[in-house]
Amino acid sequence: MSINKLRMILAFTSVVITLASIASTSTSAGGQKSAKGNPLTGTSWQLVKFQGPDERTFTPDDKSKYTIEFYTNGRVVARVDCNRARSTWKASANGQLEFGSWSRTSTKCGPGSLHDQIVMEGAAVRNFAIKDGHLFLSGMEAGGYYELEPMSNSR
Repeated sequence: MSINKLRMILAFTSVVITLASIASTSTSAGGQKSAKGNPLTGTSWQLVKFQGPDERTFTPDDKSKYTIEFYTNGRVVARVDCNRARSTWKASANGQLEFGSWSRTSTKCGPGSLHDQIVMEGAAVRNFAIKDGHLFLSGMEAGGYYELEPMSNSR
């Protein structure tokens, strides 16, 4: 796997962790029920768009191929197109999200995939916020943000 793909996977994972932190600062996320006072705990999100630092917007052809699930046991599972990843997560009250080491698959995704973009930028996510039921991940040095919406099949 290339360094760029690894960076994208790590970036997406960081985004997911940031989302978990955002959820921990509110009581609910778009109608999803959370556990233990952390709004990300027990929630599932899917990607709506990535707004790059250069103002380019990337949207998935199928939102269900770009997801993140925050489990109550501190585990997180993500799907980035044709690949899957697992890690641990924790969020702070001030909107910071932190992931542990990721284990993941490394399949080459097809044309039009956002996999490489997400892996490259996602690991740099440091901040999160929930606004109008959507999760926003940001804080990358170059700028930009991820917008995710709740999945209908949340726990």
